[in-house]
Amino acid sequence: MTLNMSSEEEYKRVSVECAHSGRHEFIYIMVPTVYAIIFIIGIFGNSLVVIIIYCYMKLKTVASVFLLNLALADLCFLMTLPLWAAYTAMQYRWPFGNCLCKLASAAATFNLYASVFLLTCLSIDRYLAIVHPMKARLQRTMLIARITCIIIWLLAALASLPVIIHRSVFIIDANNVTVCAFRYETTNNTTLKVGLGLSKNILGFLIPFVIILTSYTLIWKTLKKAYQIQKNKTRGDDIFKMIIAIVLFFFFSWIPHQIFTFLDVLMELGVISGCSIMDIVDTGMPFTICLAYFNNCLNPVFYGFFGKKFRKYFLQLLKYIPPNVSHSSLTTKMSTLSYQPSENLILPVRKKGGLLDIE
Repeated sequence: MTLNMSSEEEYKRVSVECAHSGRHEFIYIMVPTVYAIIFIIGIFGNSLVVIIIYCYMKLKTVASVFLLNLALADLCFLMTLPLWAAYTAMQYRWPFGNCLCKLASAAATFNLYASVFLLTCLSIDRYLAIVHPMKARLQRTMLIARITCIIIWLLAALASLPVIIHRSVFIIDANNVTVCAFRYETTNNTTLKVGLGLSKNILGFLIPFVIILTSYTLIWKTLKKAYQIQKNKTRGDDIFKMIIAIVLFFFFSWIPHQIFTFLDVLMELGVISGCSIMDIVDTGMPFTICLAYFNNCLNPVFYGFFGKKFRKYFLQLLKYIPPNVSHSSLTTKMSTLSYQPSENLILPVRKKGGLLDIE
């Protein structure tokens, strides 16, 4: 929603077109409820991932570094989710001040880019580990993984900078409601909003999806050949289903939000217009956000539980067994995605680890 400022109060009063678009009673009930569910599941699941990877797995592999950072990025965002739940429940009235408006908005944008970039790097790491295990020995190091994560956090912070600058608290004249919304200067209104929207479409979804799809397709082809040699069709089918689940989970969680973001860009460009269209976009957008961030917050759990060792450490944690206590039933072979210099393409067929084992 584009805001036109009309005064210099502490919270500027603005006039907007279609001020009542997207304001429906069912949104005020359903969206906060979903936010509460995401918060509870996300905090529990991501905290569990951090404990298991940091305390039990000791960050011994490249994949574990990416997964730990993914969980930490989600936890940073989840801390702000109660604010958005309250904001929606109070019919889009923001009582928390300008500072929290900027920080909470930046946290959402930061989580979007950080999560997508980390998932992309995780898919590339899996590709290198399986398709080019020998050549990737120098690239797949803990140092490079940590540097990559630092770069991702910096890029995500950079992508969040426009949100911190242009997101503020305003009072809408039409209904006298205090909102947390974007502020645009009249000289760069369209350019900035279109740029942010297209950046989310291209950098936050399209390019990462192509990389993820390509990486897992090449992984599947490589493993398929290995399983054919070993005549293990059942194992090959399991891997194929897992890869399909990973790609589809990412695609269908994010595509609704990206479509509505693109519709918002088209409205800003004047390609489509009218309060009825704006109402559709403003009504659907909160639900697409719920789906997208529910996916984000479940990703570490989703990826973690695909790993055999992760599941075993999870059971160990439930039994209150300390990390430094060994247990014979928890000893497993190296997974298909872990790297050893002596491994070749046939070796993963004999291993029992999962596609996404992180140790």
